[in-house]
Amino acid sequence: MSTRSSLVISEIYQSVQGEAAYAGWPCTFVRLTGCPLRCRWCDTVYGFKGGQSMTHDEIKAQIRAYAIPLVELTGGEPLAQEGCIELMKELVDEGFKVMIETSGSESVEHLAPQIHIIMDLKCPGSNMESRNHYANLQFLKPTDEIKFVIADRNDYEWARNLVRMEHLDTRFNVLFSTAFGLLQPQLLVEWILEDKLSRVRLNLQQHKYIWKPTAKGV
Repeated sequence: MSTRSSLVISEIYQSVQGEAAYAGWPCTFVRLTGCPLRCRWCDTVYGFKGGQSMTHDEIKAQIRAYAIPLVELTGGEPLAQEGCIELMKELVDEGFKVMIETSGSESVEHLAPQIHIIMDLKCPGSNMESRNHYANLQFLKPTDEIKFVIADRNDYEWARNLVRMEHLDTRFNVLFSTAFGLLQPQLLVEWILEDKLSRVRLNLQQHKYIWKPTAKGV
């Protein structure tokens, strides 16, 4: 059970950032247990349950031991646990560059402005489109990133239309990512170029090409 001063943690590990603007940089990952969503293509089902309760001080001690300035909180859905926001603020205050990867179903309104947000907008193919919390768009910063995980042509057209309608690519950094194993990157690139989405960035999960796609702790 998580509280304001403790969190249920699935794993803490060091690796390289696999996605988004910081791809390739060494990073400490803190994976929180649990998620209210059940995306069809989810690759971290093992993080839905289990884990261990850790105090903020215990978590920070493990992060410090890796001595990497970049830290990402991920899940599951990290914002589903009450103490996540406070932990991130503590890490910022210690001088870490802090990122969060969130499904977009939980409010980001109260996150410290120094935190770099990577927020999904769930496409229809995830079966979780109805859980998108669109009010979050008013709280994101121009430096933050919106990620669409695309499984097929229908997902692509939905994402493309939303980007155009809401001018997302002029307000934030927009990532189009393939649902691994469901859509070939080459096809997504062809669609992006055909539609002249010149401000959309292809986002591949580098860690799935470096290690086995099912590997944990990478």
